[in-house]
Amino acid sequence: MQLKCILLLTLVALQQLCLGEGSRILAAFFFPGKSHFMMTNAIVRELVKRGHEVTFITPFSLAKENLGPNYKEVLIAQYDFWPEIKEMTKTSTILEMTDVPNLTFVRLMTVMGAHSTDFAFDQPEIQEIVNAEDKVGKYDLLLAEQFFNEGALILGHLYQIPIITVSTFGYANYLSQLAGIVSPWSYVPHAFMPYTDRMTLWERIGNVAISGTEDLIREFSYYPKHDAILRKHFSGLLDRVPTIKELERNISAILLNNYMPLTTTRPTSFNMIPVGGLHIQPPKPLPQHLQQFLDGATDGVIYFSLGSQVRSADLPPEKLKIFLNVFGSLKQRVLWKFEDESLPNLPANVKVQNWLPQGDILAHPNVKVFIAHGGLFGTQEAVYNGVPMLGMPVYCDQHLNINQGKQAGYALGLDYRTVSEDQLRSSLTELLQNPKYRTKMQQASRIFRDRPLSAMDTAMYWIEYVIEHRGAPHLVASGVDLPWYQFYLLDIVALALAIVLLPIVALCCLCRSSKPKRESRKKAKRN
Repeated sequence: MQLKCILLLTLVALQQLCLGEGSRILAAFFFPGKSHFMMTNAIVRELVKRGHEVTFITPFSLAKENLGPNYKEVLIAQYDFWPEIKEMTKTSTILEMTDVPNLTFVRLMTVMGAHSTDFAFDQPEIQEIVNAEDKVGKYDLLLAEQFFNEGALILGHLYQIPIITVSTFGYANYLSQLAGIVSPWSYVPHAFMPYTDRMTLWERIGNVAISGTEDLIREFSYYPKHDAILRKHFSGLLDRVPTIKELERNISAILLNNYMPLTTTRPTSFNMIPVGGLHIQPPKPLPQHLQQFLDGATDGVIYFSLGSQVRSADLPPEKLKIFLNVFGSLKQRVLWKFEDESLPNLPANVKVQNWLPQGDILAHPNVKVFIAHGGLFGTQEAVYNGVPMLGMPVYCDQHLNINQGKQAGYALGLDYRTVSEDQLRSSLTELLQNPKYRTKMQQASRIFRDRPLSAMDTAMYWIEYVIEHRGAPHLVASGVDLPWYQFYLLDIVALALAIVLLPIVALCCLCRSSKPKRESRKKAKRN
């Protein structure tokens, strides 16, 4: 009996050992948007830490982190998208993009996505992966970014492996067809529009216009361009090159960089996994000079950063003067991420530095207000740490993020182009002295943190789930197989219109044909 028990325990241990073996993951991330890699790099690090072998195609190296033998890096050249941005937006800095129409941003994303994909497939490092022998069985999963580089999905086709995409942008209008669900434009705002889920009539008209236009651009311009890129690079390798839409049907799950209450309630499918905030780590010790600056702020600290793309140094001189005058009049200290550390006329209570560990700073109890541009990662960090925000959005989803914060009661907004000293001082005073903003932010923080699993554990669970279930096709809605006109029931609408209109048209035709006959009879009778 004892021998049987020992054998049984041994078999169970061996089974657990087999189940615990790491998988082999190919991670292909082409787009050189540095902020996007806050999420991507965090996922890659965690996968390696959990024993998976990761081959990481990236324009930003992690080699200095010495992640160990399970990590292999394929470093590719960074596609320079700034010339296209300047040409299409007629601007020279990010700050000038505030007035660029949202539809221009939609077009810009599609152009940059197609060109950066084409550029990536030209790189010898990726060509080596594409042309490798014995592809089948080499990897268990393709991890790719869901951000206008859909051509990368062909690696899943070449290696015959399931695909998980990472939407660093969070929810997007085009995910509706990709996931096989209908996202109502009546209350689901487009990410580039400054709307909440409570839209007026005119806002709904604008939302329908940009969402519908984006769908048409993707269907009749964006997808054909990407298909042409795939044929250019793979027609010599494959007998038949699959289309982007066919490749998208192989996506098993989408990891979404969002979570309530930072996104409005909307329809989702089983394979849309919200993991917003997974890049947030427990706070690390601050450098001594920063720790002393924050610890010594008995009246609190205002933290000011416009993120990795928008530069505070690009603010016009007259606006810099407004900020410095207001900051100098406050009893609070101000810590400012400013790219030029030689900023003149700096008040004694203001400290500038060209780079700052934002997450660790926001976790400090003395930080009372965060002046930000409203980017998704910074907003998540502010909510996670319960710090009220003063938003100065510039472009894309930043307006939406700040407006949602204003509606929820934990943020105020300013337009950097028109801000005055009185407006800035009044907004900061309101956030610092009125406790309702911190109370609302702390409520939002509790909701954001309260999950069955942490954001990172959730992402890891579903990555391993898809691998374990060989792509988990049961997660995918059948709507992904429908053509766009069936997906939106346009064929039913056309049939209904035909049923209603054809009898009317036929009756009109009969009336017209009978009218000349009646007139000819009357004429004959008069004669």
